[in-house]
Amino acid sequence: MADSKKTILITGGAGFIGSHLVKHFVNKYPNYTIYNLDVLSYAGNLENLQSIQNAPNYKFVKADIVNYEGLKTWFETIRPEAVIHLAAESHVDRSIADPTAFIKTNVLGTLNLLLCAKSIWSDAADWNRFYHISTDEVYGSLGEDGYFTEQTSYDPRSPYSASKASSDHLVRSFFHTYHFPILISNCSNNYGPNQFPEKLIPLIINNILNQKPLPVYGKGENVRDWLWVEDHVSAIDLIFHKGILGQTYNIGGASEMKNIDLVLLLCELMDEKLNRLKGSSAKLIHFVSDRPGHDHRYAIDFSYLTQQLGWKPSCSLRDGLQKTIDWYLSNSEWLQKVSSGDYLKYYEQHYLQRV
Repeated sequence: MADSKKTILITGGAGFIGSHLVKHFVNKYPNYTIYNLDVLSYAGNLENLQSIQNAPNYKFVKADIVNYEGLKTWFETIRPEAVIHLAAESHVDRSIADPTAFIKTNVLGTLNLLLCAKSIWSDAADWNRFYHISTDEVYGSLGEDGYFTEQTSYDPRSPYSASKASSDHLVRSFFHTYHFPILISNCSNNYGPNQFPEKLIPLIINNILNQKPLPVYGKGENVRDWLWVEDHVSAIDLIFHKGILGQTYNIGGASEMKNIDLVLLLCELMDEKLNRLKGSSAKLIHFVSDRPGHDHRYAIDFSYLTQQLGWKPSCSLRDGLQKTIDWYLSNSEWLQKVSSGDYLKYYEQHYLQRV
């Protein structure tokens, strides 16, 4: 399949995970024509794709998946044989402030994509597939023990996770109702280069750089599993090419850590990188009021993916954080650009006022 000439539409390809995926596919599969469809919202940044922007097998389309008529026109023009769908509103705090935007993009937008793909795949070929990228947050919250599996019942706790759960159900319903060729994966928290600094790891790195308070929700006891973005991309590649249609695959990083321990580790690594006195960054930690409905723990069992397709994460959390810090320190101009304007207003609204 990888040797065939195919047209693939990747939605949200200017975002964090999407930009890594687009670069991976453009570079690894020269026979594929990759269309990157992105609305370029606050987290979409075409600078993330400078290295491949002139590649002969790469095209960018500025479009909004919420606009069905515009999207349908693009599908009829491009006629992609496969879709990898990453476009989504993804920050929980933003979903609490504005749930409507999340329903429009994550639910209605996904439905629009499904309908557009279905309309041009009336006689679905063996190679047609609609791969929907989702999150482990749809499963809800774990206690101290146990892991999310592909059979875990959905129990979303925030407008964000509820919107992603809804989109998962829509995608799955198309498989059962229309025999539509779908794949779904649910991943744990991603981190790495190019991540917008509203997310925890780049936020902490940026604030340590600028010696600003390091906001930590509650007492920092919430536990997350961390997935190096390039490991996620390798899993997506594998599932896209070899996954069983109709199946769901969980993708985890095998790197559970309490938020406070993660922040302390980032402080330690940053002090080393910046030649600051050991423990100086940790003094910037500032506990803020907990997020409403804050899930206690996420942890993924990705053994099905390992057993079926042979995938496992390659990067330890400490090594991944080292590489992430090195990238941000080497790309201070990128960080300054995305940390200005509306983002600063948002930061003040959601973090500085929570005492």
